[in-house]
Amino acid sequence: MKKILIAASAALMVASCGDLTSLNQNTKAPETVPAGTLVANATVSMMDYLSTVNVNVNNFTLWSQHWTQTTYVDESNFDYNNRDVNGNTYDAMYATVLRDLSDAKAIINADKQLDAATKAQQLAVIDVLEVYAYSTLVDVFGDVPYSEAIGESLAPAYDGAATIYGNLGDRLVTSTGVLMAGSDNGLGSYDLLYGGSSAGWAKFAASLGLRLSIRMADVSPTTAQAGAEAAIGAGVITLASESAALNYTSSPPHTNPYWDALVQSGRKDFIAANTIADVMNMYADPRRSAYFKNLSNDSVIGAPYGLQSSYNLHSQPGTALENASRPAMFIDNVEVGFLLADAASRGWSVGGLTAASLYDAAVAESILSWGGTATDAATYLAQTGVTYDAANWKTILGTQKWLAMYSRGNEAWSTQRMYDAPAMNIADAAQRVTPLRMSYGIDEYSLNTSNVEAARGGNDDDTSPIFWDVN
Repeated sequence: MKKILIAASAALMVASCGDLTSLNQNTKAPETVPAGTLVANATVSMMDYLSTVNVNVNNFTLWSQHWTQTTYVDESNFDYNNRDVNGNTYDAMYATVLRDLSDAKAIINADKQLDAATKAQQLAVIDVLEVYAYSTLVDVFGDVPYSEAIGESLAPAYDGAATIYGNLGDRLVTSTGVLMAGSDNGLGSYDLLYGGSSAGWAKFAASLGLRLSIRMADVSPTTAQAGAEAAIGAGVITLASESAALNYTSSPPHTNPYWDALVQSGRKDFIAANTIADVMNMYADPRRSAYFKNLSNDSVIGAPYGLQSSYNLHSQPGTALENASRPAMFIDNVEVGFLLADAASRGWSVGGLTAASLYDAAVAESILSWGGTATDAATYLAQTGVTYDAANWKTILGTQKWLAMYSRGNEAWSTQRMYDAPAMNIADAAQRVTPLRMSYGIDEYSLNTSNVEAARGGNDDDTSPIFWDVN
């Protein structure tokens, strides 16, 4: 994980005053920018979306029932339409991330000074980021605009979620191969994850391919197995130093969004949900004092999920999340460890390692990454209910992965949906459990009516699962 500061905006060329045509140009709105600037901006924008707990943008730390709210509990009760969270998700991913990446590709393709090998490397980097963005959209909504998403159409068609996933997997195979054949992608400091290392991006691409394959394992096992084994064979992330991590800075505007919400805002909106508190307390989880503060005899004080509750009387997000420069993960060695353990549990080839050893390593690595010790991990793993059990592996692995994805709301929510573990509590006001997807936003119904109404066969119910959630 290279420690690279967020790239500053590149200096912009303005026309000479000796050229009268320059009088017709808006010098404050540059006509072109370096492709690297757009790649860097897309990287930051996507991670800002994934990491934010701003209730107008991303509710999944709440939906995964890691946190609940104190006074204003609408989002803990799944009322997201009033703040247009679904529409804001579209804006974040389509209008910002995917648009920047599309523009970057056009600039790279048109650059006659860029040699073919470097051009291929940079396009492969962009492809990995695009796949990540589209897979995130599918995991949230199901069917989404894909084949016509970034183009001339003002009313793009919706593609089937399973079809999109299949195409994304194919793209990753190609991009992984291109990146493995290179060494330096030429993006330099604009590459905020790996500082220009194609080898780092190759591991990111393969690891993302493994994630998508595991997602599909219960619905398309043969295809999923082939994809997973190909990704593992290419070489996935196994070390913390290989993780796809964005390093934030210690001062605004490029600070970790958790710091923005918990420190800079000065608000006291979030506390531990009883869902995560009960699981962590049951097994004396050694991460409790890292995940939360204001404990009682080392136990997390969780509030009933979705119920208005006192900030001071319950455990609050831990001080580790109050670090402005704390790195944020697209995918890391902990997540990949759980993915490998899942693959091994299904009998797939993972290089000769056992499911139990992979699972143990993933749990231990999570504990170590939050400040625990190897002894803490060994004691924790020795408990019935935590120890790997081949007869009940989905529940045990799913619960532990859900815990390990703390501070990564999207992935924690997806993990719970896939494994149906742990059981979610009924939200106090809504009187229902966490939705299985997010419904489409009002703007789509206003501006892209016929296409959004046809998506998912006309079923926009947020209690209806997306394609990979078949349990």
